[in-house]
Amino acid sequence: MHASSEILWTASPRSVQESGLVRFRTWVNRRYGLNLNTYDELYAWSIAEYERFWETIFQYFEIAHDGEYKYVCSSGDMPEVQWFEGIRLNYAEHIFRKKDSRRPAIIAMAENLSDREISWEELEGATACLQSFFDLSGLVQGDRVVAYASNVPETSMAMLAAVASGLIWSSCSPDFGVSGATDRFAQIDPGVLFASTAYSYSGKVFDRRSEVLELVGRIPGLKRIVWIEAYGVVAPVLEDPRFETFTSLIQRPGAFLRFVRVPFSHPIWILYSSGTTGLPKAMVHGHGGMLLEHLKYLVLHNDVRPGERFFWYTTTGWMMWNFVHASMLAGATAVLYDGSAAFPTLDHLWSRVGTNTIQHFGTSAPYLVACMKENLVPGRSHQLEALRSIGSTGSPLPPEAFSYVYQAVGNQVWLCSMSGGSDVCTAFVGGCIERPVRRGQIQCRTLGVDLEAWDEAGQAVWQTVGEMVIRKPLPCMPIYFWNDPGFAKYRASYFEQYPGIWRHGDWIEITAEDGLVIHGRSDTTLNRQGVRIGTAEIYQALDGIRDLQDALIVNLEWEDGEHFMPLFVRLRDQVKWSDALQQTIVQTLRRQCSPRHVPDLVVPVPDIPYTISGKKMEGPVKKILMGMDPLKSINAGTMRNPDSIQFFIENRKRIIERSNR
Repeated sequence: MHASSEILWTASPRSVQESGLVRFRTWVNRRYGLNLNTYDELYAWSIAEYERFWETIFQYFEIAHDGEYKYVCSSGDMPEVQWFEGIRLNYAEHIFRKKDSRRPAIIAMAENLSDREISWEELEGATACLQSFFDLSGLVQGDRVVAYASNVPETSMAMLAAVASGLIWSSCSPDFGVSGATDRFAQIDPGVLFASTAYSYSGKVFDRRSEVLELVGRIPGLKRIVWIEAYGVVAPVLEDPRFETFTSLIQRPGAFLRFVRVPFSHPIWILYSSGTTGLPKAMVHGHGGMLLEHLKYLVLHNDVRPGERFFWYTTTGWMMWNFVHASMLAGATAVLYDGSAAFPTLDHLWSRVGTNTIQHFGTSAPYLVACMKENLVPGRSHQLEALRSIGSTGSPLPPEAFSYVYQAVGNQVWLCSMSGGSDVCTAFVGGCIERPVRRGQIQCRTLGVDLEAWDEAGQAVWQTVGEMVIRKPLPCMPIYFWNDPGFAKYRASYFEQYPGIWRHGDWIEITAEDGLVIHGRSDTTLNRQGVRIGTAEIYQALDGIRDLQDALIVNLEWEDGEHFMPLFVRLRDQVKWSDALQQTIVQTLRRQCSPRHVPDLVVPVPDIPYTISGKKMEGPVKKILMGMDPLKSINAGTMRNPDSIQFFIENRKRIIERSNR
């Protein structure tokens, strides 16, 4: 990443003065008798007085609650700190208190379908019916409700009903293979499953009824299953009394929506790690932490205002799906999209942004890079006058794409590159309307986030790449991992390298202008077009192919924003490489995992390198393919089979040439 100090955009003085950030700082100054005049000063105060800062967020946004808190943040090291103990609240209540009959609650877009507007009356009525259904199903606070479903309003209604009831929500998209969905849902023992009969992608409808039935068979504790009928695919007729249709549930009269106030750290939803080292880790987030953080980011950093429309292209399996609904806390209309970002043409999303007068459009870095490479000029071909901000996350946005946005979309739009993760369901670094957008740089560390770049000795470094660390606790950090007594997995995930300090797993640079540049993952998680993929998921699928003995996969992120994911396979003795075997590998990964798991290249190799302790050496292989010195990338003394690495050293150039670079 070659960031520069070149300024591409500066907000108008009027938009700054009217921003949520300035309104908040003015309130802080008045309340505490301070004289904070810049974002730098406000940020420094939020770190030095971080408990007071989070209490201020609680007070500024007038959080509805019962009880009184004993303290803002308990003493002790992460991850065992507690927040606002003693109060009860509900995240969904704060969404519905923003209801406004003058605007839709949700706008739903999909491939080849007319847009749907969901009124607040319709949303509230359907959510209330689903809440009654949960009661009749015998669910109680803390039970789990899951969805193997598309990004459609019905899924949103189910989530809001679960959250309003104090149940725990979890979802993944229906393009996941049954094994991938089972790995996530079976470990949390859900009581109710919502499932789409079909989904659409690139103009094709994929019937998922048989996959849903297989999934149901793998989760024995399910009490009820609700079909979301989609794309003309009707629910199958079954004798099993546990099955219902969504339509039948929301037509029952007499329901009214209520909000069950729960403790601040009561679970709200479960998001998942990539599954690199086995089963995906189930990260449990709390009502209060999500509520405070989402209000902070959407209002203060993204400057989302009441009556605006907020759209982020995502699926139900990515944290940004949860984040889209957080825009409703700010009084915005949440805009959903189901389908491919590039169908029927690559500029289709830009067209929808224009026709729906969307103010905030979120997408991934690869999508913006693809638009750049196709020389699209959406600012000229579509009506984007209403567009205020473009959000980008999922993987680092290359500097060339920064320049492209201002050349092809418009010089008035605010490019908000951000980075965070499912770990916290938000961004650690992101937008700041008071600062200019500089080419290749994320604008700021967000309020309350004590973030530094550290070297291996645990020393802070500036203007050079280091490990991203968080030095003080945040209320949006997971309250715990599911089935993780004593925080063992939790500690191993974030606190092993620097005890008591959160290590996120990203390479980050803090620039001379106090901007940020993300240089990719520091672990072996695959970052595939903005979606994290665990190597374990791929290996598990490949284990079922008899002709394969072993495999290793890496993903290379180039500085121009391109990705290249080669898969290396060791064949069983006497097996010869063939086109048929390659097709089997591709089809297996597509079927059991998802299209994103399919590699760009499959290469047979003599052997797969391992450490003495039996770990595949993905990191060293990646470094070699990226052109780093092999002597600095590997330590033969730690290898079980040191000769195996020679293939990658000798064939690097040939492999990279096949990536079409």
